[in-house]
Amino acid sequence: MRVIIIDDEPNAREKLAYLIALFCPELQVEATCKNASEGIEAIRKFNPDLIFLDVEMPLMNGFDMLRALGEVNFEVIFTTAYDQYAIKAIKYSALDYLLKPIDGEQLTGAVEKAIRKRGDSSRIQTLIENTKYPENNFKHLAIPTMEGFLFIKPDEVIRMEADGRYTMIYLENKEKILASKNLGEFEEIVSENQFLRIHHSHIVNLSHIRKYLRGDGGKVVMSDASVIDVSRRKKEEVLEKLLSGK
Repeated sequence: MRVIIIDDEPNAREKLAYLIALFCPELQVEATCKNASEGIEAIRKFNPDLIFLDVEMPLMNGFDMLRALGEVNFEVIFTTAYDQYAIKAIKYSALDYLLKPIDGEQLTGAVEKAIRKRGDSSRIQTLIENTKYPENNFKHLAIPTMEGFLFIKPDEVIRMEADGRYTMIYLENKEKILASKNLGEFEEIVSENQFLRIHHSHIVNLSHIRKYLRGDGGKVVMSDASVIDVSRRKKEEVLEKLLSGK
């Protein structure tokens, strides 16, 4: 696979190129670029299969660079220091990232995923859409299924229910989707938006709660008439969010 590294930090570029040579011999680094402008030029020249793209760069960040390219026909692995918004946007779009400082185990895991997912540029387009307006909630959530990915608006999700290593997602149009992620993975992605894990087996969309019923932990009645238990330790948080409207 032809690879390009785009990062404004010289040490980060050198370390990543070294780790690729050491742990990923199937990758060939065609260019290392110090900014987005150089990156765009290298992408057009080498037509890579995969790029490692720093999110935080001066003048034009990684998201802006992808937007400027227009058509994207390669896989992307983002590299970033901890940036809560950036990581959330990347996860919402079912893309991969490496958290700096990068190590060999992180790298090989992300590369294996990238190889499996090659040829699906829809996730990049979802990311571009999700990062157009950072002050708003993300526009679409990429749901991995056995066949590929489904892209749905978060507002359409009523609830998510654990199903072993999978998650059953219930939509307001009464459709059910079996997603190939477990509930814990979805909790990492959708928390801090309008979703809350109220029980070990359930995440609910707070905007779809229609009623709270008193009890030990209580229960909530959702917009699809389903009744979901609230765990005792989550009761206070659920009531606080419902009463505050957040």
